[in-house]
Amino acid sequence: MTITAAASAMGYVRRGASLSALIASALGLSAAGCTQPEFDLVVASGRIVDGTGSPAYPADVGIRDGRITAIGDLAGRSAAATIDAGDRVVAPGFIDMMGGSSYPLLHDPTTAESKLRQGITTMLAGEGGSMAPLDERLRDAFEEATGYRPPWSTFAEYFAILENRGLALNVVHNVGAAQVRRVVLGDEDVAPTPEQLDSMRALVATAMRDGAVGLSTALIYPPGIFANTDELVALASVAAEYDGVYLTHMRNESFAVLEAIDEALHIGRGASIAVHIFHLKAAGQENWPLMERALQSIANARAEGVEVTADVYPYIRNGIGLGSFVHPRHYAAGGDAFRATLADPDVRRALRREVETTADWENWFRHVGFDWANVLISGIGDEQDPAIVGLSIAEVAAQRGEEVWTVFFDLVQQGGVSVNPKSMNEEQKHQAMRARFMAFDTDASPLNPDSVDAAHPRAFGAFPRVLAKYVREERVIPLEEAIRKMTALPADILRLDDRGRIAEGMVADLVVFDPESVQDRATFTEPLQYAEGMHYVIVSGEPVIDAGLATGTRPGAVIRHRGRE
Repeated sequence: MTITAAASAMGYVRRGASLSALIASALGLSAAGCTQPEFDLVVASGRIVDGTGSPAYPADVGIRDGRITAIGDLAGRSAAATIDAGDRVVAPGFIDMMGGSSYPLLHDPTTAESKLRQGITTMLAGEGGSMAPLDERLRDAFEEATGYRPPWSTFAEYFAILENRGLALNVVHNVGAAQVRRVVLGDEDVAPTPEQLDSMRALVATAMRDGAVGLSTALIYPPGIFANTDELVALASVAAEYDGVYLTHMRNESFAVLEAIDEALHIGRGASIAVHIFHLKAAGQENWPLMERALQSIANARAEGVEVTADVYPYIRNGIGLGSFVHPRHYAAGGDAFRATLADPDVRRALRREVETTADWENWFRHVGFDWANVLISGIGDEQDPAIVGLSIAEVAAQRGEEVWTVFFDLVQQGGVSVNPKSMNEEQKHQAMRARFMAFDTDASPLNPDSVDAAHPRAFGAFPRVLAKYVREERVIPLEEAIRKMTALPADILRLDDRGRIAEGMVADLVVFDPESVQDRATFTEPLQYAEGMHYVIVSGEPVIDAGLATGTRPGAVIRHRGRE
């Protein structure tokens, strides 16, 4: 990056100030004594892939006050700083359609680097749960889990705290249907009374007014699984009043994926709301042929005028809690109550028989071919040995000299274990990526590799993996189409009118990379590795990755959805 020494010394640390103003300040010049450059920053000599799917073209990009103000041949026009793209690709910043929780950014802002080094400049946060609303009981639970007691109740309060902390990337938030259910109903399998449903609707309305982009669900996990379709239509209808989106981890992602899509579409039609399906998959070898039919079902709905989209992550192993290998009905009284029953050998025997023989639910043991060797441990609770991370359940049992089901139930009883089941195949990934309406996600929260023992590799490598494996190596989709699915498409889904494209007037969220060398490095055995090849990442006109290194600046923002007031 070519930049004056004075500006470099400032380190891009002052939010809201133009780069030219920083230079003037560093040199001790008054505003009157400094001729203002036309641009704060120019990204020169790049190949522009603008996010629309159009072919790449050579041009410079001029940035002023955080926005793109000129595109073309800018040689000879003044700039406070210049990045020489050197014929590398210049694209809009990538948008992660399922970025986990934003809490890590509050707790440890450096966790943003796991996203930034993938080229991600905006992440969507929230699934079944969300950072608001909170009541005293949920604050107690949060404090017990993290050691931190949240001082907020609403998104308005949380957003203010998050922004005061400072963000290196932009964050968009959903309000979780399970979250409002927990506030009003707790964690049990109960149906809301009309009065309770009104209370839940009011919480959704408050979240939408505060800036949530939509209502999200996780219908495979308790307590979200306890919500029936009518309840979800009622809540989604509130989000629709604010031009929000209904985003869903569907009720089934395997043998009943087609029925789950039908439910999502029913909710969309019933609530008159756009629908987005998180991390679409057909899990389980016997279900892999269903992906083609799932994609066709979505395409048919779109042809009928239903606004429905989906996203996918580029791995054939998913990530899930080990406790999800047990039928969710056993959690009807709450997780703690269920885990206490596992001390009884008779309960364990009955559960094993159920897991081995029943197929009328999202049976992950069936999905992995009834083979514990296909279930890798990716995360552990406080009571587990860190040495088991990266091993399969079968390998842990062999090391301990114990029966594999004993190990499984012991780990579930202790709690906190995450696993990566091998449940998908490459063909369905190819099919999904080729779909016009398919965006991308990490399905992972921001992480600091020095602060965790393990993770799914998608937390560090999902977007570069698409560019390396599926664009460069396997040529599943062209580069321009991959960029569109990472930028303009998700921007449209999330109603981000001034992001996702390189055009004059747009917010200057940009990435500069070499498509011939960009590469994910995180693997299932060594997942805590940053991706390589994102040479520059720019958020609101400020470099947050400069020549491959994090700058430590925090020009990001909470993007509040405004919709209809």
